[in-house]
Amino acid sequence: MAFLSKNCMQQASSFLRFLVFLLLCPCFALSYDGPSYDYTAYTECKEVPERPLYNGGILQNELPAFKLSRINDASITYKSPAFVLPNLTQDTIYCFSTWVKIQGAESSLVTASLTTDNATYNCVGTVLAQSGCWSFLKGGFILDAPSNLSTLYFQARKRAVTIHVSDSHGNRLQEAAITIEQISKDFPLGSAIASTILGNLPYQDWFVERFNAAVFENELKWYATEPEQGEVDYSIPDQMLQLIRANQIVARGHNIFWEDPTYTPAWVRNLSGAALKSAVNSRIQSLMSKYKEEFIHWDVSNEMLHFDFYEQRLGPDATLYFYETAHIADPSATLFMNEFNVVETCSDVNSTVDTYISRLRDLERGGIFMDGIGLESHFSVPNLPLMRGVLDKLATLGLPIWLTEVDISSNFDYKTQAFYLEQVLREGYSHPAVNGIILWTALHPDGCYQMCLTDNNLQNLPAGDVVDKLLLEWKTGELNGYTDEHGSYSLHGYLGEYRVSVAYGNRAANSTFSLCPSDETKHFNIQL
Repeated sequence: MAFLSKNCMQQASSFLRFLVFLLLCPCFALSYDGPSYDYTAYTECKEVPERPLYNGGILQNELPAFKLSRINDASITYKSPAFVLPNLTQDTIYCFSTWVKIQGAESSLVTASLTTDNATYNCVGTVLAQSGCWSFLKGGFILDAPSNLSTLYFQARKRAVTIHVSDSHGNRLQEAAITIEQISKDFPLGSAIASTILGNLPYQDWFVERFNAAVFENELKWYATEPEQGEVDYSIPDQMLQLIRANQIVARGHNIFWEDPTYTPAWVRNLSGAALKSAVNSRIQSLMSKYKEEFIHWDVSNEMLHFDFYEQRLGPDATLYFYETAHIADPSATLFMNEFNVVETCSDVNSTVDTYISRLRDLERGGIFMDGIGLESHFSVPNLPLMRGVLDKLATLGLPIWLTEVDISSNFDYKTQAFYLEQVLREGYSHPAVNGIILWTALHPDGCYQMCLTDNNLQNLPAGDVVDKLLLEWKTGELNGYTDEHGSYSLHGYLGEYRVSVAYGNRAANSTFSLCPSDETKHFNIQL
């Protein structure tokens, strides 16, 4: 193993400050007698950074260079602190740790990346850094080939955008007043809902004000839509979907089948052979034709690492058939494998990260290419380093990862639930491979599955306060300023949709633009 450690503090433009510790020492050599791996990590943001690991390492007198990316035509560049690392070897584990402080934003995802002679490693460590205090980033990498000269650099998870203001003749307008407001977010963060939201206008308003994604808690499950054979009723999910559509919220489809026999309709449990196959065919065709192109995802065969009702009854290829048929029925939907105890713990032998990956590869060998990784995320006490390691490993598959049913055990009081929830949400949001997060917090008169965000009067509980705080934090606030001598105004903004207003003398214009994932600066032109 090799450790990278460095003790220095630098100003990285007006946005990032780093206290970086780098220590290098080989690990797999039999003769290695250096320091053992230091498991120390910190999740809280600190007023003063802790002492460096390994007493600062071997690069103590080296200052960082800066990786420059242009934000404006000629005058503004964004500086990323970078360290040049010579003579890195193949198949050696390199580890590093960094204290990060950001300025100019409430919070921002900071990603460590590495470039070598012949490869780029886009994410070797992340932290969701907080404004006004020091956040701890810890990461590492293994090279596929030796490198004479490598660069380890750090970037914040926002996209640069430059707005150019001119008149109809192309003359640049200096000192034009600009107001910019983010009106929607690219990152899906939502919650489960149940039929209890129907007709409950205060609950609907509370939900719509916060979330841009949803999942139906039980209303699409087979036992809910066809409790008796042949008596199919989609009236409740229809009403819920109408509410979702009316408010431009995306929704996951949960689920087509549930491998747990406890939650399989009683009449289905009594079928076998051709009768069961006919029933599952009817279920897929009925559900998928009814809601074709309505749901962004489908959990096709829920919790199939823990249960195997259909494969026991229909044979080992039953799951392959489910995914194949679902894809044909709704090609636009992303098909997920949804499972619990993958990121929550490593003590469940049925759903270790390697078991999950192995099952995905079994499906691939059968001709089914899974589209998405669903991690239920029902936590007790979160083990954040384990969670991060599991996400890192799953990210190597190159598939979108969603935390699909996030909550904290009801064994804890409200305050403790909120404390652990914030840890889980920050860890999930900070990981670049996580594409969305859904909370499992559908509100019922008698409470929620494990964790509620509000009481029955829609007054926030501590967990709801955490969600509101993070929703505000993960959004670009309203920005006001003036164009520079080039007629331009530059910013770093969270991904999503923006409204921009420009005024110059007696002229004014309004427009919108989108920030999508990219390393390139977004350029947007407005004419007055």
